Amino acid sequence: MIVALTGATGFVGRATLARLLAAGHGVRALTRRPQPPRDGVTWIEGDLARPGALAAGADALIHVAGVVNAPDPAGFVAGNVTGTAAVLAAARAAGVPRFVHVSSLSAREPQLSLYGASKHDAERLVEDSGLDWTIVRPAAVYGPGDLEMRDLFRAAAWGLALLPPGGTMSAVHVDDLARLLVILAGRSAPSVLYEVDDGDAWTHAAFARAIGAAVGRRRVLSIHLPPAALRLAARLDRRLRGSGAKLTPDRVGYILHPDWVADPAACVPADLWQPSIPTRDGLADTARWYRANGLL
Repeated sequence: MIVALTGATGFVGRATLARLLAAGHGVRALTRRPQPPRDGVTWIEGDLARPGALAAGADALIHVAGVVNAPDPAGFVAGNVTGTAAVLAAARAAGVPRFVHVSSLSAREPQLSLYGASKHDAERLVEDSGLDWTIVRPAAVYGPGDLEMRDLFRAAAWGLALLPPGGTMSAVHVDDLARLLVILAGRSAPSVLYEVDDGDAWTHAAFARAIGAAVGRRRVLSIHLPPAALRLAARLDRRLRGSGAKLTPDRVGYILHPDWVADPAACVPADLWQPSIPTRDGLADTARWYRANGLL
């Protein structure tokens, strides 16, 4: 196949690009900046506002790119709603028969955060697009190359975990998610929405202990912060790290929600895809990458 790909230079996009090439597919990849030549890849200059010729001649389009952190509602709308609309328009104009859209579990609770609301609105655009589509809502995505969870690993290396009041969550390794996206790009099927994780549900404290084990800490002190303390921490993080803050006021909204586990009723059929990387193994793999790159 020829597959058009957004977000190819980001965390999930890089893994998806590697999987596409390993499977022998040609890739048309959207990029805002010049990229070094790569066998099998045609780099298309543009961005989500102007995807240009990204979809020309493609058999499928995988839309990974989006905004996870923005200073205001307009930033989320531009990156996740308006950008998705532009990519859908490019796909329709080019006659692309297959559209795979990467969303987020946060989209099922859009009232909790601006991010979740923007991903929910983007899903509605995909559903109304008239294309043959699949929407994928991954749980927390992690793995080598990820910087969003680095703070959790660094804190665990010091034997500490600052956590929400309670609840459960799940995760999926980036390589497993990328493998699923490639499978879906090559599969024409009735339009469907999947929620995706690796099959393990964790309390926040248990997940923190698993990260501790990955970084070689036998004990991790878990401190469950009340909502007010989390909101204060988010304001401080924004003040100290600016646009690089990982705990933002918007993220506090969905961090406080008690259930971020993929719904078994919406999971991918086992004969189509199954996760291959257990959480503990993936966390150990991620910790090794952080150490090798001096990030712990």
